[in-house]
Amino acid sequence: MTHTPGGGRAEQAVRIAATPWYRQLYVQVLVAIVIGVVLGWRWPDLATAMEPIGTTFITAMKMLIGPIVFLTVIGGIAGVADLRKVGRTGVKALVYFQAGTLVALLTGLVAINLFRLGDGVHADPAALRTSGDASRYISEGEHQHWWQFLTTIVPDSFFGPFVEGNILQVIFLAVVFGIAVKLVGQTGEPVTAAVGRLTEVVFKVLSFIMKAAPLGAFGAMSYAIGKFGLSTLTSLGSLIVLFYVTSALFVVVLLGGVLALYVRLNIFQLFRYFKEEFWLILGTSTAEPALPGLMRKLHFLGAERSTVGLVVPTGYSFNLDGAAIYLSLATLYIAQATDTSLSLGQQLGLLAVMLLTSKGAAGVAGGGFIALTATLSTVGSVPAAGIMLIFGIDKFMSECRALVNFFGNAVATLVVARWERGLDLERARAVLSGREGEPPAQAPAQAPDDATQVPAQAPVQAPGQVPASAVQVPVQDAQAPAQDARARTDTDKALDTR
Repeated sequence: MTHTPGGGRAEQAVRIAATPWYRQLYVQVLVAIVIGVVLGWRWPDLATAMEPIGTTFITAMKMLIGPIVFLTVIGGIAGVADLRKVGRTGVKALVYFQAGTLVALLTGLVAINLFRLGDGVHADPAALRTSGDASRYISEGEHQHWWQFLTTIVPDSFFGPFVEGNILQVIFLAVVFGIAVKLVGQTGEPVTAAVGRLTEVVFKVLSFIMKAAPLGAFGAMSYAIGKFGLSTLTSLGSLIVLFYVTSALFVVVLLGGVLALYVRLNIFQLFRYFKEEFWLILGTSTAEPALPGLMRKLHFLGAERSTVGLVVPTGYSFNLDGAAIYLSLATLYIAQATDTSLSLGQQLGLLAVMLLTSKGAAGVAGGGFIALTATLSTVGSVPAAGIMLIFGIDKFMSECRALVNFFGNAVATLVVARWERGLDLERARAVLSGREGEPPAQAPAQAPDDATQVPAQAPVQAPGQVPASAVQVPVQDAQAPAQDARARTDTDKALDTR
């Protein structure tokens, strides 16, 4: 494996000293979030007008997500010596994704059954009126089937997924393209080199956009507080608290346990390592802007580029732990609030449907609500209009969903990398403890993970010229007199001046 050197403690100390705390990105984003909350609380009308700032930043980030995923997946596949390794990595990732999603669904199910926050609401489904975005999400969800994510994975055009931002279809194209580049052999080597160079350029553009991250976080948070108000937090505060506490326990106890027992790494050190991405997600309420940083930092951490390039983008569609907790918790809350009795068998049936409807919800506006409505419509026992009971607080739960999705994908990549013996554990521990400095601001030049030493190409010989390799140079005896060495030096100088 090839990794960009991060430097030692001295280099890290110089870097920290040269960058004041107020110029660090995560500090600026945190300050922007606080200012946005205050603005939304005190001047809601002005704060609501800040929406274009947040949406413009998120749009700019989404503009690069498709190309970054496409290029990194191709680069990861093309850099693997044996294509069977790509297949093994993909199968292991999908197995882990399904297991993680099932555990997340069960976590939400257990939490809402223990506390039963919907009891006593007695909402009448017939009296619930849908309007605005909620009505549109319900309509889309009612027309979405559990198997739809499988049939729509193949795009109807090459550029369509990039235009529509369909990450699942982009991954499909990238996998097919990467395998083809690998199979054509030497013909595909220039393509692989071009992909590496394009990746560097795209990440450089990303570094430009990331400078506006504090503005994006300010605009998104101002709009959220100004539009929905802090009073919304208190109306269903118990449900929000339950979701946040359940999610925190899932990340710290379950994901942290897997990371500690299998990968032998500390989840709290991982939190510190991804602090910039944490605050960025908290401010923008979506995990997409943090995807490039996640891939770059995981590779710097010691995971093979091919594993990172395949597992992380796929996880953004298939490994949505936060969305899974939200789905099971929200579904059972709606059932309790509408006095819909569900047996244990029916609840387990809901889990089976959610395992499929939760896929591909990331990156779609209202994806959580669409998946929730699709689940309720498929089962039929819980009224879909009941999502209006939680529509007002969804915005304040989206940050937590995105954060859990993010750390779930980080842990998944490290687990799969360790499973495939593609994780430099000593380096990972050194990076997380701060002994290897900070990761580079942009992706390093791509190099195959399984790179072997390639002999240098012989220079092109002019007609009639004797190849240098054909000239036999006698090996000098190590004990030759010093005057012979001086004589050879004088001869070399004479030849140089001819």
